[in-house]
Amino acid sequence: MYTHLQLRDTERQPVSLGTLARMKEEGRKIASLTCYDASFAVLLDAADVDVVLVGDSLGMVIQGRDTTVPVTMDHMVYHCSIVARGLHRPLLMADLPFMSYPSKERALENSVRLMQDGGAQMIKLESGAGQCDIVEFLASHDIAVCAHLGLRPQSVHKTGGFRVQGRQEEAAARMIEDAKRLEAAGADIVLLECIPAELGQTISAALRVPVIGIGAGPHTDGQILVLYDILDITTGRKPRFVRNFMTGAADNLDAIKRYVEAVRSGAYPAPEHCF
Repeated sequence: MYTHLQLRDTERQPVSLGTLARMKEEGRKIASLTCYDASFAVLLDAADVDVVLVGDSLGMVIQGRDTTVPVTMDHMVYHCSIVARGLHRPLLMADLPFMSYPSKERALENSVRLMQDGGAQMIKLESGAGQCDIVEFLASHDIAVCAHLGLRPQSVHKTGGFRVQGRQEEAAARMIEDAKRLEAAGADIVLLECIPAELGQTISAALRVPVIGIGAGPHTDGQILVLYDILDITTGRKPRFVRNFMTGAADNLDAIKRYVEAVRSGAYPAPEHCF
């Protein structure tokens, strides 16, 4: 009972939004990874990963789909619940999958499912100016929200595939404005995917909340990658921003620790991982 109080003075206190805010303020990088099951969750916890995301990328990584679109709420709740059992220190975030937030009410209902049944502490939704009302509504119900900008995998059929976003001046300006509006609406974190490094730096500097990047350059407040990518489990061609941390590692745990250290030291991402 009252585990959060019992752990207050321990060396491995659970990560909170306050923790992440202090890390941004102090210039300490946030190391994040995706996870989909309890066994890997234990390793991420042991490696001192700060934020764990149960991503709808499980549709591609676990289910063998071509996109994240077929992933359902039942899938997300199930995977989130089993990841939660393996974690102690990291903040647990989970994706709202495709068409699970078409309205404020549905977004709230499904966020509650992820938190009550899945054990999530924060929800993430692929965002834009059109989702500001939803973010504000969730925040008003004390739900921690991560807004996702840039490449949005749920929208690949609309946007024309997995491509770098924000290259054009107009698109970049719109993304900066969207990020500011989402922060003002109550987003606690902004995640940027697959954008030019310069744009990632501009958005990170413009926001008070932490900004976590995946393929968004070295100047965001933190990094996130797909766990199976850094462990070289994923087959075939990989995105430019992926680095294989199994190279030279003794085992999976060592590889994850190497990733965390590389993020915190600034060694990852290197120029070859950036757009």
